[in-house]
Amino acid sequence: MRAVIQRVTEALCKVDGNITGQIGNGFLVLLGIEDADTDEDLQWLAQKIIGLRVFGDENGLMNKALTDIDGNILLISQFTLFAQTKKGNRPSFIRAAKPDKAIPLYEKMVSVLETLSGKKMATGIFGADMKISLLNDGPVTIIMDTKDKDNH
Repeated sequence: MRAVIQRVTEALCKVDGNITGQIGNGFLVLLGIEDADTDEDLQWLAQKIIGLRVFGDENGLMNKALTDIDGNILLISQFTLFAQTKKGNRPSFIRAAKPDKAIPLYEKMVSVLETLSGKKMATGIFGADMKISLLNDGPVTIIMDTKDKDNH
């Protein structure tokens, strides 16, 4: 799994002009799922997202996590995070999981993040043509890949 996590002051997702998910302070998380991903990857990544300390404390240092600021998450499925661009100019998405594998893992990520944060997740619609608006705060953008979890 691969996640692009953006600290935002607001973010929203629209599908066909209708808002499917909207948050204030928190994280916009773009989540890519590949065939090799496991439940262990999902649990590790969910814990890292919830524990990520990138919100300012009283001294302006990035010491606070999402739960410390009562923040929210907008979780968006994003198969293009596994684009392979080595050859040619048209990306290949062969590593991205097909919907029959990706949808259950995406739905489980929603559930695990809700359990860990104690809050309902704002989401897009898996596979839809989504329009994402955000106000990146900082900007702070972190990229995480579960392939890196064993490399401390």
